[in-house]
Amino acid sequence: MAGTARPFLYTNGLLSSLYAVKTARRYLATEIYRSSSIVLAALVGLFSFFAMVDDLDQVGRGGFKLYHLLFLEVLALPTRIYDILPIGLLIGAILALAALAQRHELVILRVSGVSGMRLLAMLWMVSVPVMILALILAEWLTPVAEVKLNETRLTITGSAGGRSSGVLRSGYWFKEDTAAGERIINVAALQAGGGASEVTLYDFTPERRLASVIQAKTANFGTNELRLHDVAVTTIAPTLESSLHGGTRVTEAPVKVTREAERTVSTTLTPELLLARVLTPERMSFTDLLDYVGYLNRNHLVSDRQIVAIWRKLIYPFTLLAMITIAAPIGFMQTRRGGVGVKVFLGILLGVGFFMLNQLALNVGMLNRWPAWVTAVAPNALALGLALLAMLNMEYGNLLRARWRQPAGNAA
Repeated sequence: MAGTARPFLYTNGLLSSLYAVKTARRYLATEIYRSSSIVLAALVGLFSFFAMVDDLDQVGRGGFKLYHLLFLEVLALPTRIYDILPIGLLIGAILALAALAQRHELVILRVSGVSGMRLLAMLWMVSVPVMILALILAEWLTPVAEVKLNETRLTITGSAGGRSSGVLRSGYWFKEDTAAGERIINVAALQAGGGASEVTLYDFTPERRLASVIQAKTANFGTNELRLHDVAVTTIAPTLESSLHGGTRVTEAPVKVTREAERTVSTTLTPELLLARVLTPERMSFTDLLDYVGYLNRNHLVSDRQIVAIWRKLIYPFTLLAMITIAAPIGFMQTRRGGVGVKVFLGILLGVGFFMLNQLALNVGMLNRWPAWVTAVAPNALALGLALLAMLNMEYGNLLRARWRQPAGNAA
């Protein structure tokens, strides 16, 4: 008989079996997952509808049809879920906890010996599968969907990144070091599969003197090579600059223009790096983001925004942990006074406030050149710290205040 007895834990002097705790955790997980799924589906549908309404004016332009718009919105779903997941988890957890409080099920857990901090630990364990889902979204689904989305948009509309791609009027600009100096590449328009049109290569000597200009109607970026088609090569005589400075006659043609049907040049650019130019850094996978940062550093380009994105991707799973921690005191409070609507409204305010604080920290950090880890970690640490303080106040606040007000003579 002793071998079949279940182990017990003592909490606040009451018996609570491990089996009962596991059952309670499973029940909490079921309620939170169900509520969060409903909230997430509603938010994704709402934001997708707004995005479609915003892009309806594109239908009919240059062969852009309604089914193209619907297909692009389907491709944008993983990215939209990735963005909305923290707020969806926050509101869903608040809804689930508030419903449990209304049915007095939280009270039953508390009187059965489960403390508030133990409930919080259960919620943290419940959030682990959601963190794994977020990791899958961040590293596989979202990057693949985002690349496919931009390639499809390139094929249909001729531009990538939508209206906010950040492309200049002169196109996209890239810089790389070469064996003969350095090269600046201008691409007027990107195409799917590593293609490009109206490509111009400016080759410079180590002394930063322009050596040649290569123009091509179309080009294809492959592995460590760039294949140019319908090429015009303008070569500048190396003695031209010294002759002009010295006032001497140029002994050779100062500028020579030749035409070629095709030319292949070596390059460090890849189709992935081309799309990385128009992708938001947070949309890239961790390995692609590291590769892009390496490319920027090798060519002495600014990589602050990408380094911040690396830290934000690392801290994203802990954002979900902060959200469920914020939901705990909101869901537990006012169990006697009720008010599910008030709790949901407060959760929405906190979720939107956290999102705005996150974006504000990013922009202010970039302007003031704060360390990348501060920009990424500070909002999450602040939210998690405030939620823990609120939870500790609910759990031990009354006891501490009672002891503080107790007369010194009655302390014994």
